[in-house]
Amino acid sequence: MTLYGVTKGELLKRLNVKRKNPLVETDIFNEEIKLSILKKIDSVFHKGLSFYIDPKEPTQSREESIFFRKDNFNAKLNLGAKQIVTKFEEEKISFSTLAKLSDFKIKRNIPVFKITDNPETVATEIRKTLYPEFTSDKKEFLKNFISKFAENNILVFEFIETHNKKEKANINGFYLTPNVIVLKRNQKSFSREIFTLAHELGHYLLNEEEIDDNISEINIEYDKLNKIERWCNDFAYFFLAEQYSKVIEKLDTANSDNDYHHDSINEVSKHTHLSTISLYTRLLLSNKISPVNYKQVTDEILTSIKDWEEREKERLERERQKAIDEGRTPQASAPKPIISPLYLKTLQSALYNNLINEADFCRKLNVKPEKIGKYLT
Repeated sequence: MTLYGVTKGELLKRLNVKRKNPLVETDIFNEEIKLSILKKIDSVFHKGLSFYIDPKEPTQSREESIFFRKDNFNAKLNLGAKQIVTKFEEEKISFSTLAKLSDFKIKRNIPVFKITDNPETVATEIRKTLYPEFTSDKKEFLKNFISKFAENNILVFEFIETHNKKEKANINGFYLTPNVIVLKRNQKSFSREIFTLAHELGHYLLNEEEIDDNISEINIEYDKLNKIERWCNDFAYFFLAEQYSKVIEKLDTANSDNDYHHDSINEVSKHTHLSTISLYTRLLLSNKISPVNYKQVTDEILTSIKDWEEREKERLERERQKAIDEGRTPQASAPKPIISPLYLKTLQSALYNNLINEADFCRKLNVKPEKIGKYLT
């Protein structure tokens, strides 16, 4: 409860949702507790039943969780977000343990920078090490980006939330010291996820832990961001834009007379994976488009995106219905998270050294046992 910041009243309220006979404090905070209630509690905390019957007193350790290391975050975290953060904090500890036992030297080989360092200068320097070969395929670029991080001992996890998850995490990504970045899969906008990864790289470079809910150049109230968030956003922009930032700088004020530089913006977006909205936001920050024109342009872009999403949803539904009509099982495979080569290599070593068994290996990678061979080569 301390870890999640949940009071007794809040826990009871959550447990009593749709319950005919509401639970009271003595049902939970007592020497004995019904197994059915314990299972209900675990649906909130996701610790596993063995956690509650462990006679050892739980400890409040700074090493155990970012929630014990920090009091405030750049996000008002909902339960879904706290569950995700806790899950990957545990994954980080497990990974670190396996790496040490496998005699892996996961040391930092990129220097720590300061908030006073120019983010554009830092971006130019770090691109030489961490920017992957460019490809127009956004998902492939993201995969290569994560691989570049792995080459430099930075571990990246992706998490995916299914459409039927009750409480989705209200965060896009976060950085955990010393070397873990977690991203929320953005199936509808890989550009957004790429920017999130670059932003969290900024946190890694500053060695400033954070959990964010609004990582993006899509932020008109830029002046309300703290210095670290602004630095990370600026770093992400220059890291992804590189020489194309000069193209944006040279544009004159966008208005209806020059068609708001649509052609130039689209061209830069195509070669950088920065979204068109993020590029227009950069123009706004540079006073090269008025707030009124910015809203008009971005509203049109968002409407276009929404229309595309609706058409895509309808197309998938037609395909599903056609399969049913033809007596076939609809193909509805859920997206799978990108696996960092650093994580895979560590698990392989742990398996070969009998630190984990095949069942643990498959569980950690979320793969079926019959497909284990694919992950051992």
